[in-house]
Amino acid sequence: MMRLPLPPSLYADTAVAPVATPPLDTDRNVSVAIIGGGYTGLSTALHLAEQGVEALVLEAQEPGWGASGNNGGHTNPGLKHDPDKIEADFGTELGRRMIAFSYGTTNFTHDLIRRYQIPCEARQNGTLRAAYNETSAAAIQNTAQQCIRRGMPVSYLNREQLREMTGTDRYIGAMLDTRGGDLHPLSYARGLARAAISAGAEVHGETPALSLRRAGTRWRIETPRAVVHADKVLLATNGFTGDLWPALRRTIVPVFSSIAATAPLSDEVARSIMPTRPVLYESGHITVYYRIDQGNRLLMGGRGPMRWINSPDDVAYLIRYAERLWPQLKGVAWTHGWNSRLAITKDHYPHVHEPAESVLISLGCNGRGVALSTAMGAQLARRLIGGAKAEIDMPVTGIKPIPMHAFWPLGVTTAVIAGRVRDRLGI
Repeated sequence: MMRLPLPPSLYADTAVAPVATPPLDTDRNVSVAIIGGGYTGLSTALHLAEQGVEALVLEAQEPGWGASGNNGGHTNPGLKHDPDKIEADFGTELGRRMIAFSYGTTNFTHDLIRRYQIPCEARQNGTLRAAYNETSAAAIQNTAQQCIRRGMPVSYLNREQLREMTGTDRYIGAMLDTRGGDLHPLSYARGLARAAISAGAEVHGETPALSLRRAGTRWRIETPRAVVHADKVLLATNGFTGDLWPALRRTIVPVFSSIAATAPLSDEVARSIMPTRPVLYESGHITVYYRIDQGNRLLMGGRGPMRWINSPDDVAYLIRYAERLWPQLKGVAWTHGWNSRLAITKDHYPHVHEPAESVLISLGCNGRGVALSTAMGAQLARRLIGGAKAEIDMPVTGIKPIPMHAFWPLGVTTAVIAGRVRDRLGI
């Protein structure tokens, strides 16, 4: 197969060097084969290897090539839905476990980074979920109250506090969760691969899984140069899920999320934007998110074209919005524009499936993949080792394809346009 270059991102230009992950060219027999070399697959391999389980990762390109190495770099706690809704949807017992797990993912991730000394510019300066209209502000305040009732390190900030924290008067309210933070996504993916290999796992790039089928009591995976026989299999392909497992591709909507990055800002300008360096995402119909990295660059993210991009000109609306928030940015150079595909589920929950004996699937991070995928690795490793009797802190559900899935590109484009209009009108 032809190796595809990394998207033309700021991360590709500034990441730490990759660890060697040569293509698999020899037939292998392993305990667990993992298909997908993003955060989920790499973290699972690491946590399996730490417990002495033989794990082998098959990645079609290189570790971090997809959304794992090309996201906004935010480590955000929680799930899409509020704690009260999670308990209502899944019951008190599982719901409380899901809440404790999901809101603990950022501490888990930053602890792992410290434990393995992964050089990825990691900081834990907090996450702001911000509102610019009264409806969103009321919803965020309700979320904050639910978190505070559960003893979380969360507070609700007013307009004046937000002006000081963000350097703009755009927002009228926000929830600050001090457990949030940021990192360099591609450096983190490469560091996670290095950690997994050092623990005893195998990671092979340029090795797509071409087919997966039962072969006696084991699973047979064909790759371009070799065959893998495994006792158990994990599929962790997220926004790049294909037809390796029947109907799985139709359970998620692959959506492009785009980012534009400035050249390094002057110290004076950088201090005027997010001076305490939290990350922020807006509560709107179409989410915009941003941060200042350790090189004083502003990274603005949001929905862009539902196709690959390679220039900041492709997401000019993000640049215009940044200049609206901070007029001092007018005339600043924007050096990079890129995107990648993430996976959205119909119910906006992550999905874990066990469609056959010894097969586990995890996908659908819904935009919270950095910390969630990392922490899921430990959960999935527990399930792969212990089987169905090993409970995890997320529900294991059946595969349910999304109706009319073939029309998702049109639906996403329409939703983005409508969402931008509603956000501009404040409704």
